[in-house]
Amino acid sequence: MAEQTAKLEHFIWQGVDKKGNKANGVMEAENSAVVKAELRRRGIVPGKIKKKPNSTLDKLFNKPNAGDIAVFSRQLATMINSGVPLVSALEIIAAGIEKPSMREMIVAIKNDVGGGTPLATAMGRYPEHFDELFCNLVNVGEQSGALDILLKNIAEYKERMESIKSKIKKAMFYPVAVIAIAIIITVILMIFVVPAFAELFGSFGAELPLPTRVVIAMSEFLQTWGWVILGGIVVSVYLFIRAYKKSAALRAAMSRLSLKLPIFGGIFTKGAMARFARTLSTMFGAGVPLVEAMSSVSGAVGNVVYAKAVLEMRDQVATGQPLNTAMRETELFPNMMIQMTAIGEEAGSLDSMLAKVADFFEEQVNDAIDALSSLMEPIIMAVLGTLIGGLVIAMYMPIFQMGSVVGG
Repeated sequence: MAEQTAKLEHFIWQGVDKKGNKANGVMEAENSAVVKAELRRRGIVPGKIKKKPNSTLDKLFNKPNAGDIAVFSRQLATMINSGVPLVSALEIIAAGIEKPSMREMIVAIKNDVGGGTPLATAMGRYPEHFDELFCNLVNVGEQSGALDILLKNIAEYKERMESIKSKIKKAMFYPVAVIAIAIIITVILMIFVVPAFAELFGSFGAELPLPTRVVIAMSEFLQTWGWVILGGIVVSVYLFIRAYKKSAALRAAMSRLSLKLPIFGGIFTKGAMARFARTLSTMFGAGVPLVEAMSSVSGAVGNVVYAKAVLEMRDQVATGQPLNTAMRETELFPNMMIQMTAIGEEAGSLDSMLAKVADFFEEQVNDAIDALSSLMEPIIMAVLGTLIGGLVIAMYMPIFQMGSVVGG
């Protein structure tokens, strides 16, 4: 238990391999003694070992992402298919990677593989980037001698999943960003512009229109309590994020809520079903047993509600129940998807049928996001026009009234 909870550090090491050649790399371990022991196990005489300095900027901007992993998978598949030995392929790929953290990770994997460690095991030491699903597929590829094919499938799978995620994030980000900008502009007007108008209106000696009085009152409130409100928002967001990370119950509640949101709920639901179908199709088609595959699928659906349902389905399938029956009992999957799964099970082509289901829902997500983007643009423009336009009109109403009195 202590080994599982111990904090791991990155160590930069240098040494000499069995052939007398200089070797170097980066290893994740508890301390330098563990690094030395691991190097000796690989047949490398350890030399200089030092802890890699932590860099906040490096963590934020140079951290390997899903896109980097997909490109790496495709490159490795191409090189293995061309007959390049695995260790050499990893070395060549690492030499061509510009992102330092990604390059160091590939070099470490290459050194592990060169020391006799299976590729799946070496990748499994970096679960943040190579999840259980990835390592299972690589293990199947190594066992079956079709590693290049499996890596190509993984790359295609990663690219499809990232495409769906990026589209959903884009659909969420656009309105949130525009609304945030509108709020910032409104606050700036309230704090810096409206007080100048209020000072001007004070010299009029006449009662101001109701909209103008309301705007001035809001401006005074923000000037007095603005920093308190901002601090409260920041603290609330921080506490919510912290609670979300620690509380499984809160994550489950937010997942359920996300599926019930107007407009967005349908997109999240279709996205979860697309990921379920695509992941299960990829794993089952690679020869991973259905029950074992579903354990990995639960972590890939991207929603706690569906993840829990997949684990329940796995337990039912393990007792001999057909997958389509288990899906029906969750009451989370549409009848069309259940029927196609049943046909795939009966025909012995479950992977291809699930791939067609995934294609269907991915297309549904794309269409829904395109429609949402077209719908949101005029709505957002109307909201912005009403908010900022109303604010401007309220502040100019006294001037208009004064002009009409003078003109009369």
